[in-house]
Amino acid sequence: MFRTRRSGLVRRLWRSRLVTGGKEEADGGPQDCSDSALGNIPRTEYAPGFDADSSDKRVEEPGAPLEDHGPLNEGSAVTCCLFKDLSGGTNRRSRNSCRSLSSRELKTGAVTEQELKKCSYAFLKTLKEKSLDVLLEAVESNGGMPSGCVLVAQTEVKFGGQLVPPQFLLCQLFRWPDLQLSSLLKPLCDCQNFRTDDKQNVCCNPHHYSLVCGPVKDDAPPPPYCHLSPSPQHKPLNSSFALLPYIETEATQAGPSSEYSDGSVSLSVPAHSLWCNVAYWELRTRVGRLYPVHDPALSIFYDLPQGTGLCLGLLPLSPHSPSVQRTRAKIGHGILLSKEPDGVWAYNRSQHPIFVHSPTLEHHPYLSVTVRRVMPGYSIKVFDYEKSCQMQAASSVVHPDGPYDPNSVRISFYKGWGPCYSRQFITSCPCWLEILLNTHREQRNTPT
Repeated sequence: MFRTRRSGLVRRLWRSRLVTGGKEEADGGPQDCSDSALGNIPRTEYAPGFDADSSDKRVEEPGAPLEDHGPLNEGSAVTCCLFKDLSGGTNRRSRNSCRSLSSRELKTGAVTEQELKKCSYAFLKTLKEKSLDVLLEAVESNGGMPSGCVLVAQTEVKFGGQLVPPQFLLCQLFRWPDLQLSSLLKPLCDCQNFRTDDKQNVCCNPHHYSLVCGPVKDDAPPPPYCHLSPSPQHKPLNSSFALLPYIETEATQAGPSSEYSDGSVSLSVPAHSLWCNVAYWELRTRVGRLYPVHDPALSIFYDLPQGTGLCLGLLPLSPHSPSVQRTRAKIGHGILLSKEPDGVWAYNRSQHPIFVHSPTLEHHPYLSVTVRRVMPGYSIKVFDYEKSCQMQAASSVVHPDGPYDPNSVRISFYKGWGPCYSRQFITSCPCWLEILLNTHREQRNTPT
C-alpha cells in the first residue's frame, strides 16, 4: 500500500510538470523583456499575462500609439530583467523562444522527454512519502500555499550527460523548463537555505527559489550572498550553476509576531521595528490606509489560497475605469516583499509582470526615470541600503521633476510607465504600490 501510494504521488508530480508551449501577450511591446525564462507553460493553460478574452490588450486608450519602441537597452527608460551568466556576459533569451530542440543541441547535452522522465522518476522515488506530499502541494498550488522545505543531501543528479544539483532538476521540471546552469537562483526568505548555510542538506522545493533579476557582477554577488561551493566529492561537472544562500552574520532576538505578519515566514526581528509603510494606489487615488510593516517579510496579494499579509481584494472598491478592475484581478498572488541584510527584495509571485522604480536602480540618478520590468518568478533588489547612503552622501543635485524621496520605491502591477509607454507617470497606472522606507531604520547587519 505504501509503495503504491508513493508511486501514485510520483506519477502526479510528473503530470504536473511544465511543458513548452504557449505565447505571451505582455504590456510594453514584444521586446520589452527579452531575457525572461518564463515563457514555458503547460499546453492546457494560458501563458502568464495572456488574456483569453483579449479585453486588455496593449492599446488601452483610444487613439494611443502602440507601445512598441523597438529593442530596449541598458540606457532605455524601461530596462529589461537581466540575470547573471557565470560563464561570462549577460544572457538574453526571448520569452517566446519555445521551440523544438535541434539535432545539434541533442548531441551537446540537451535532454529528451524520455531522459527527463527517467531522471525525474529516479530522483522522485528516492524521496520519502512526506516529502512527496509537501512537494506535490507546492506544485499543484503553484506556490500559493505555504509549503515546507524538501531537504535532500547535497549530492548531484545525472541529467543530460552531466551532474546537476537536485534543486536545479526540480526547478527545471516544475518552474522553468529552459533553466540553464548559468542561471542564478535565490532562496526565498521562508526557505531553510535562506536562513542557514547548511553544507549537508539542500532544499529542492522549486517554489522556495526565484530567478534573480538585475545585472550582477561576475566576480561575486553582493554580500551576504555567495556562490554555492560544494565539497570536492560533491562538485558537479558544470560548476557554473550558482545558488545565492542567505548568511546572517549576527543573531537577532525574536520579538512578538505582528498582526501584519505573513504567516508563512518565520524570521526573527527585534520587537517593534517598523521598517517601512506601504500605500496602495489606484491611478491618483490612495485606497485604504498606510500599512505599517514590522515583520521582515510581507505578502501583498489580491487572491492567495492561504496566507496573511496585505490583501488588496479586501480594500474598498473605488469607482474607477474598467482597466482598474481588470488589473486588480491580474494581481493574483502578488509580491513578497522582504527586508534582508543587503537591502529590500521583491519577489514576483503573480502570473504577470510587475514594474519597479527605485532610486538605487537608476542608471543616471536624478536625470531620468528607469523602470524595471520584473517577470513572474523573478526577484529583484528594489532598494540597496549601502548604495542609497553613498548616493545621498555624494550628490546634492536637485531632482528636475520636483520633490524627490530617496527612500521611496514604487511598484506597478501589470502596467508599466515612462517614455516607452503611453502612461508617462505612475499615477496613470491602474494599480500600484508606494513603499515608504523608514529613514530611522535600525542599523542593518553587515558581514564581517
